[in-house]
Amino acid sequence: MDVNQVANLARLALTADEAARFQTQLEQILKHVEQLESVDVSGIEPTAHANPVFDVIRDDVAWDKNFTADEALANAPERTQDQFKVTKVVE
Repeated sequence: MDVNQVANLARLALTADEAARFQTQLEQILKHVEQLESVDVSGIEPTAHANPVFDVIRDDVAWDKNFTADEALANAPERTQDQFKVTKVVE
C-alpha cells in the first residue's frame, strides 16, 4: 500500500521525509495485521468486549440526613442568602 495514496485520500500534504517515515510505519503495521490474520480463531465466539461488561447497581435508599442550608452551602464558592450563586447561563 502506498502512503501517498492514503495521504491523498485523506487530503493530507506530506513532505518527502514524512512520506518516507510514514511508508515505513505503514508497512510495519500491515505486517502486524498479517500476523493477526494468520491466527486461528475458529473456535472462539465473537464478542464486543474482551471482558464481560455488566452494570453495578446499588439499591436506591433514601438517606435520613437532612442538611441545614449552612451545611449544604458550606463548600459553595459563592452564595446568596440560602442559595448557590452561579453565573448567568441563559441570556
